[in-house]
Amino acid sequence: MATAREDGDGGRERGQRGCEHYDRGCLLKAPCCDKLYTCRLCHDNNEDHQLDRFKVKEVQCINCEKIQHAQQTCEECSTLFGEYYCNICHLFDKDKKQYHCENCGICRIGPKEDFFHCLKCNLCLAMNLQGRHKCIENVSRQNCPICLEDIHTSRVVAHVLPCGHLLHRTCYEEMLKKGYRCPLCMHSALDMTRYWQQLDDEVAQTPMPSEYQNMTVDIHCNDCNGRSTVQFHILGMKCQLCDSYNTAQAGGRRISVDQQ
Repeated sequence: MATAREDGDGGRERGQRGCEHYDRGCLLKAPCCDKLYTCRLCHDNNEDHQLDRFKVKEVQCINCEKIQHAQQTCEECSTLFGEYYCNICHLFDKDKKQYHCENCGICRIGPKEDFFHCLKCNLCLAMNLQGRHKCIENVSRQNCPICLEDIHTSRVVAHVLPCGHLLHRTCYEEMLKKGYRCPLCMHSALDMTRYWQQLDDEVAQTPMPSEYQNMTVDIHCNDCNGRSTVQFHILGMKCQLCDSYNTAQAGGRRISVDQQ
């Protein structure tokens, strides 16, 4: 019988519970390499291949070290492997109100009644987004455009942008330190109304030199996708359709006939 000291984690002491990722009282026996690891993440961080959580059949108790079929409680010494156990994902952890979503195919942190599964986005979302988010088909199967890591199976909470694209919450918070636009479509990533109003005041208080005062430019709005012709200003050019300053110049500058 394998012992805890022969596992893939290396140097684990008998009875040592859990890892940095999960609180559990057992080790998973990886079906791919027969090594013992606390969780799939610990395995993947130390091996050149990934552990398929759905194929796990056996676990080892951290106390009596008996290898047995995956289950919630040790059949030998009654050690509780996890307050929460999913016999599909083979997830053992302390109780975080988890639930298994059949449509997602994995476990999510709940409580379940606070979430719904959007069939088009293919993702569990907070109930307050039901009917109030922009759907993008299978958006959760795309990698985070900031870190390029998986979103669907990530333990990091996903943040839904107004445009419908997803970012890891941590990546979203880092992005806001440098900018405000979705890295995929350039749509504003949050409500910018108050900032646009401040920019209105700054534009009004910053007259352009006389040679630019009657200069116009064609712009494209990243928020409403509309096009309009507006007066050129160095601080920003406001969309005439939605009042956003999240715009880009779409044509050359023109000076009105009476100024030529």
